[in-house]
Amino acid sequence: MDKDRAWDAVAAFLTNMALEKGLAENSRLAYRRDLGDFIDFCDRSELKNWNNVKSADITHYLFELNDTGIAPATVNRRLSAIKGFFAFIHREGICKSNPARVVIGTRGWRKLPAILTIPEVEKLLDQPDISAPIGMRDRAMLELLYGCGLRVSELVGCPLDGFRMDYHILIVQGKGGRTRLVPVGEYAREALAKYLSKARPGFVRDRRRTQGAVFLSQKLGTPLTRQGFWKILRAYVRSADLDSTVSPHSLRHSFATHLLEGGAGLRDVQELLGHVSIDTTMIYTHIDKSHLYEVVRTFHPRG
Repeated sequence: MDKDRAWDAVAAFLTNMALEKGLAENSRLAYRRDLGDFIDFCDRSELKNWNNVKSADITHYLFELNDTGIAPATVNRRLSAIKGFFAFIHREGICKSNPARVVIGTRGWRKLPAILTIPEVEKLLDQPDISAPIGMRDRAMLELLYGCGLRVSELVGCPLDGFRMDYHILIVQGKGGRTRLVPVGEYAREALAKYLSKARPGFVRDRRRTQGAVFLSQKLGTPLTRQGFWKILRAYVRSADLDSTVSPHSLRHSFATHLLEGGAGLRDVQELLGHVSIDTTMIYTHIDKSHLYEVVRTFHPRG
């Protein structure tokens, strides 16, 4: 595989995705990693250029991934990147055909990250020391992440002008530049108001360096990063003695799961999470529905 030319095509594809599809930087980096792994596979398979790649080669790659124990969701994500890439280079005349068009991904439901019970969520939320400025910040972040079902990138990217406290809503800039309105509950509002009034002003070193972000590094006064929040969450997960696999996405999944268990409609949850397709939200229908079985057993004439 001529890697220089291969990477040139990938760069053109990612530029197109950014300009025409509004694909966020984090998503482009993920696509780049996935396609880079596929380039390495093509190189090992002695495929000289993109025209030499056949559908069977892509299928072989997927089987190879599966044999390494990679989750089906990851395999499907890589196939999605490959499909989008080949559709682009075929359209641009870089490749004579589109071998990825007929390739089918792995079947079955995606595996959900760890989902916390309500008592576990409460235990986690109680970990920050809210008598200290950094604890006020961390409590506000955890309350928002769980209370609004945000992605971690949406949380750390929250601008000060994104909150409409008088209307109890948050304006969220989600994937693909899509904007949605998310209600902010009482606990999250109180934690946020306390952080903004009592803690955040002390974090500011230079207003220009804050970039208008809500959540700042205490040491630098710059916007908190995704990686920074991960470290913060891991520390609280350990102190709460929770499953070590709990991640920022676990709180988002817990938000959706607890809504559905409480009786919320799937379409409402789809809108709150900012999913474009209801199919993505459908993964939450695999939560425990034993209470629904009991309803049928008790009230249906054939139960």
